[in-house]
Amino acid sequence: MFTHLTLGTNDVPASKKFYDATFTALGAEPGMLVPEGNRVIYFHKGKALIVLNPINGEPATFANGFTVGIECDNPEQIQAWHDAGVANGGTTAEDPPGLREGPMGKMYLAYLRDPSGNKLCAIHRPA
Repeated sequence: MFTHLTLGTNDVPASKKFYDATFTALGAEPGMLVPEGNRVIYFHKGKALIVLNPINGEPATFANGFTVGIECDNPEQIQAWHDAGVANGGTTAEDPPGLREGPMGKMYLAYLRDPSGNKLCAIHRPA
């Protein structure tokens, strides 16, 4: 259904450092910084994430209640993603990485906030 997501930031270099680390932990390439330096674009498995200074010139703010879900292949990949994020300006959100069980079944999850406060969730659904 979705082709891409766009997140705002007030600090493109800090965001690039964070997302390069977390996405390369998942096997993706580092992001492409556009020549103007106001946005970085990531492509992985046919999807795109764009992190940018807001086009309207207003400060970026994170959306309360909004979470970007990132599909992972296994719990080890999630742990590597989480560790890379914390080491590169992110902060753990909610509980530490681990297995959760709820109405949607079993899921291995980890939550981070990027340097701009955007909330991310790495997820693996075991068979």
